[in-house]
Amino acid sequence: MTDIDAVDVLQRLAATAERLSYNSDWNPTQCGDSQMRIASDGRWFYQGSLIARPALVQLFSRLLRREGEQYFLVTPVEKLSIEVEDAPFVSINTSIQGEGTEQKLYVTTNLHDTLCVSAEHPLWVVVDPLTQEPAPYVSIGANLAVRVQRSDFYQLVDHAQERLMDGERVMAVFSAGEWFSLGRL
Repeated sequence: MTDIDAVDVLQRLAATAERLSYNSDWNPTQCGDSQMRIASDGRWFYQGSLIARPALVQLFSRLLRREGEQYFLVTPVEKLSIEVEDAPFVSINTSIQGEGTEQKLYVTTNLHDTLCVSAEHPLWVVVDPLTQEPAPYVSIGANLAVRVQRSDFYQLVDHAQERLMDGERVMAVFSAGEWFSLGRL
């Protein structure tokens, strides 16, 4: 990664942190259904129609909150349920900066937020019990996650190393001083 790329990543990280900060204590009394859905590929729909304006999706994403297994759009005045098929965000890019103990993995979402995989934004993999297919995720904070797309997951696998974690042999990647398991061997 060049110095220009590093500066760009830092600027995107700062913008992401600012954009994702909101008051999670809001608890409005007016509740209902938003008639909105976030598809598993990260596209947003309203009453079955695609929301094609990125700025509108960005605005709604700032209001997204997860409580238990339910998702809501929360404003200071109302709280509206929203259907989320998998995770509300998907990766569009992963990048790796540095090497060895200085290595950091970055995930960029479909809304162009960039996160550094770390203790604050951990990576985990859920394995489907029927198909054994891995489903990797990164925490975006506030109980929300980014689904790491298959091509991005393969890039992480290319940088994985065999490790012993919690008594199991796993393939794991290193980022920001932590090891993250991609799956058992």
